[in-house]
Amino acid sequence: MNEALLRSLTPSVLGILVRRGADFAAAEDAVQDALVEAVRVWPADPPRDAKGWLVTVAWRRFLDATRADAARRRREDLVDEEPAPGPAPAVDDTLQLYFLCAHPSLTPSSAVALTLRAVGGLTTRQIAQAYLVPEATMAQRISRAKRTVSGVRFDQPGEVATVLRVLYLVFNEGYSGDVDLAAEAIRLTRQLAAAIDHPEVAGLLALMLLHHARRAARTAPDDSLVPLAEQDRGRWDTESIAEGVEILQAALARDRLGEFQAQAAIAALHADAPTAEETDWVQIVEWYDELARLTDSPVVRLNRAVAVGEADGPRAGLAALVALDDSLPRHAAVAAYLHERDGDLATAARLYAEAAQKAPNLAERDHLTRQAARLNARRCR
Repeated sequence: MNEALLRSLTPSVLGILVRRGADFAAAEDAVQDALVEAVRVWPADPPRDAKGWLVTVAWRRFLDATRADAARRRREDLVDEEPAPGPAPAVDDTLQLYFLCAHPSLTPSSAVALTLRAVGGLTTRQIAQAYLVPEATMAQRISRAKRTVSGVRFDQPGEVATVLRVLYLVFNEGYSGDVDLAAEAIRLTRQLAAAIDHPEVAGLLALMLLHHARRAARTAPDDSLVPLAEQDRGRWDTESIAEGVEILQAALARDRLGEFQAQAAIAALHADAPTAEETDWVQIVEWYDELARLTDSPVVRLNRAVAVGEADGPRAGLAALVALDDSLPRHAAVAAYLHERDGDLATAARLYAEAAQKAPNLAERDHLTRQAARLNARRCR
């Protein structure tokens, strides 16, 4: 079963159902039912036209649900509009769906959560981790969003800022594991940049390209994580870096700074350094100051503490860390790194082990566990 194929087809199938008159919540349920049926049937009997098969099955599931609901019996006439057999139209509705999910009736956070779940294909747990909230809280938020838009006609597209937030989170999830998701986020952001003259759209595209350029160097042959400072920079994609820098410079020249442009500027400074030792950390701290002013994000301040530690020494970084809540994700890992640089190996080893227990994925947990073991071995010599 090709899960990547199913994921890539989902937005388009969902878009077809919505255009044919299905309200979004019912269409999303019907598409999910069709995906489950595909997982059951396709291994033994793969269709010649995967998309057409999904459209047909999803539409029939939607009609079955519609007939079963007495309050929606008026939709019976939609039976006549069942898609004809044969190849489905080659229309990419994904970006349009991102805008429709960002419906004005939803708060920005609910719109982002709904889009990530229904169109982006992320699990509730992945979305909860991105928002730093419990999974149960996110499940309730998504359920409320579905109820809010149930029966609503999707003829009022949402705001660009909400769509950018969704694309950013989808990319981050892909960058941390699923390359297909990251590539899809870049593709959609390119479409958006071509359609809308907006410096933050350009900033987000530049940020994605600069981060994605390092993808090949982020893992070792055994799939273990390779920290930025230890990456083989010869494996970075120089064409993507050059494109990202060019896009960023054009956006910054418009003097309408936003958070994605600031993040891209930080990524560009890392990409510009021939070696880790030549990184311009002083300028990176200045960009983090701008980013903190724009977002007031504790995660930004956590990353800023690392930059301060590199620019002004580990004790300065630890001082910047004091003001932050130690329950913040990756706080222990940052503290461990700064304590190691300050020569306190015992505290660093303990914090690496603590960070490993809180790691959001297996690769990061294994990396932090190895860091703790490395320091403990050094202390025993």
